Amino acid sequence: MDYKVLVQGNNLALKNGFLGLSSIVLIRTPNGPVLFDTGHHTTRPALLAGLQAEGLSPADVPTVILSHLHFDHANNIDLFPQASIYLSAREFAYAADPHPEDMFVPAMIREQVSRMNLTLLEEEGEVVPGLRWIPAPGHTPGLISLVLEHEEAGRVVLASDAIKYAKEAVTGRCDLAFETPETGTRTIQRILAMADRIVPGHFPELIKRDGVWTWDEAAEVTLLVR
Repeated sequence: MDYKVLVQGNNLALKNGFLGLSSIVLIRTPNGPVLFDTGHHTTRPALLAGLQAEGLSPADVPTVILSHLHFDHANNIDLFPQASIYLSAREFAYAADPHPEDMFVPAMIREQVSRMNLTLLEEEGEVVPGLRWIPAPGHTPGLISLVLEHEEAGRVVLASDAIKYAKEAVTGRCDLAFETPETGTRTIQRILAMADRIVPGHFPELIKRDGVWTWDEAAEVTLLVR
């Protein structure tokens, strides 16, 4: 099974906010292309350009899987009105009553996805043949990651915000949790133990070499002052 990072995540921050963009990944499966996360409105042109570069439009994507319902991962879901949408049941419930300090769940996101062709995932398993989802709680209670086997890369975990950036892989500890840091740390340890490669939510792809996690690509961000 093949995959392509259409939008590379980064973890740029401001003093009172952030510029960070979330990773958006396209997976080629026997059942057609699958999109993992959709990004937010800042990412919208890059998502459309990434799909176009792969010979696709949003209408050509039959399946979208949302890791969780934070705005930077789910806002562009409106581009896929005909797609089958997959989301964990626990995350759907969480979005009705988020943690008091979790300011990242968009208003009306539950209502928006409810009007779509939504399937709520209950038990760990395959979404489509060869593409497995696992619960990855910590950052949010219902966050999920995807696992696939790649001929050259080995076992690839599309972690989303279960592992947001390299710091969490290097330390093995979760540092932004709206459930508990301990739960997030257990999730990180599980992913680190199973993966040969990891696509974080806000960092370039991580590669395990000689038991050490590293990365090859720079987290390039081009800023234009207008």
